[in-house]
Amino acid sequence: MRHNREQRGFALVAALMANLILLAVGIVALNLSTGDIRVSMRSVGDKKAVNAAEAGLHWLTVNFDPANLAAVTVTNQQIGGNGDPNTQYTIEQPTEPTTGPAQIPLPGFSIGGSQTWGQARYDARITGRNTAYNATMTIEAGLGHGPVEMGTMSR
Repeated sequence: MRHNREQRGFALVAALMANLILLAVGIVALNLSTGDIRVSMRSVGDKKAVNAAEAGLHWLTVNFDPANLAAVTVTNQQIGGNGDPNTQYTIEQPTEPTTGPAQIPLPGFSIGGSQTWGQARYDARITGRNTAYNATMTIEAGLGHGPVEMGTMSR
């Protein structure tokens, strides 16, 4: 078989180019698949943080005591007894609202005279976190407690 001088080494160059193209396709595929895994892990962490914050909100609504606001302050509480130790919630001490009225009248609770009944308002902040996925979710909730007497009349 006779080859022209211009054709020598073409097969080697073509094979190297084909390998480079396959390598590039492999790197792109690897990047896309690891990106999907990162997105999935972030999604799992966010869901665990939201669940922790919701569990903290539920605990707060069950145990809320306006006479002792410090008693409902919780730090890094694990969800349930057998839950994920990396999933926790923190409840800051509820405060009176900075905007709007501190009490809202409740229609139908007035007994008569100058006695009015309403609902006391409080603002609360609950933070859920998952340390394994480095995810955090904060819920700011308004709480109402009542009926409480709103009148200024002393007894």
